[in-house]
Amino acid sequence: MSDLTPASPRGSAPFRPSTALLTDHYELTMLQATLDSGRAERRSIFEAFGRRLPAGRRYGIVAGTGRILEMLADFTFTSEELTFLESTKVVDSMTLDWLADFRFSGDIRGYAEGEVYFPGSPLLSVEATFAEAVVLETMILSALNYDSAVASAASRMSRVAGSRPCVDMGSRRTHEQSAVAAARATVVAGFASTSNLEAGRRYGLTTVGTAAHSFTLIHDSEREAFEAQVRSLGSDTILLLDTYDVDEALTTAIEVAGTELGGVRLDSGDLGIQAAEVREKLDALGAINTRITVTSDLDEYAIAGLAAAPVDAYGVGTRVVTGSGAPTASLVYKLVAHSDDAGEWVSVQKKATGKSSTGGMKEAARIIDGTIAVEEAIGIPRLELPDDLQARPLQVPLVTDGEIDHSYTGPEGVQRARERHAASMAELPRTAHRLQAGEPAIPTVFYSA
Repeated sequence: MSDLTPASPRGSAPFRPSTALLTDHYELTMLQATLDSGRAERRSIFEAFGRRLPAGRRYGIVAGTGRILEMLADFTFTSEELTFLESTKVVDSMTLDWLADFRFSGDIRGYAEGEVYFPGSPLLSVEATFAEAVVLETMILSALNYDSAVASAASRMSRVAGSRPCVDMGSRRTHEQSAVAAARATVVAGFASTSNLEAGRRYGLTTVGTAAHSFTLIHDSEREAFEAQVRSLGSDTILLLDTYDVDEALTTAIEVAGTELGGVRLDSGDLGIQAAEVREKLDALGAINTRITVTSDLDEYAIAGLAAAPVDAYGVGTRVVTGSGAPTASLVYKLVAHSDDAGEWVSVQKKATGKSSTGGMKEAARIIDGTIAVEEAIGIPRLELPDDLQARPLQVPLVTDGEIDHSYTGPEGVQRARERHAASMAELPRTAHRLQAGEPAIPTVFYSA
């Protein structure tokens, strides 16, 4: 079987414990205090957004939405969680009683996963009672911030890679559960596959793998290692060339596997020069269809630098799972409106210097000139634009009266997000794809209705 053959997802989803304590202590103390003040049941709107993009970035990619919905389904306080909260005296008995009955019953809408976003974009809006919405803050932000950071980096990498596939190989460089989230986010943002088997099983992703240097070293010779790999996995496997000497390894690889060898991998040295030398020798030996995969601390800049090299695929690890220099999307979750005693909506906002927010319920759309996006338009509370403007609505319902739209979760959700990413990227102006530092690709404009 080829190393590039997808693994077949089998079995059911793993048992998932309650996600209710994936939160910060202060969310439950705020809950207790508002239950005491009588404000816990006030209808409220919380919004997740970014005040700015990471330095030098021209756009961001929304990711993690599907995971939030999956975790929301398990956000319940069982006897185990309640016993912990009681024994540690985090909250009082009244609050424990409220938590015991908690089931989210509000609405969530937001940008479809895979969508491009800009400063001020209302990525996720939660409308519920204050009590229901406030306890979700950390869960929402932890998924959105990490996944969006990874997807934004992966988008830049897959864009400069062009038709050459990128493979996520970063699992060993992050927390084991972050590795699954990262694999999912990279595929949303254009990567072809991942090395992470749990991500493959859980989300139906294509999984791939080659061999490490340890495989060569455990054998008494490189030839013996190559023979074992080809005998076991077939000639379409990928042989690692740089354990000892690349040139000698390449000669041995073709002698062992023949000219139908599936691929070779380079993991060190000057990858551009080595790829050119390997390609030349492969062709001279008649292995014209043997693919060259390169790895070794690649990022978008290194991939761009290899554009002219005869490389067929990129394996990306550390840099993608750490956001390629921006390990968080720096998104925040703020109360932007609540109902008053008469049931009318009141806009609220933070005014602190450097950390201000824009209050009010929001409606967002992307204005398109022909086929190219020119503006992120955000209306408060509604967006009213002239009829001659072409605008694509950006927000979709994700949860309605507590009912989760599961078409945004699991393998189906990943595929939808992947398609949304491709369509959104196609709308961006050319300047969005420059790797040089610059302003956001399009301006964000707020309109008051």
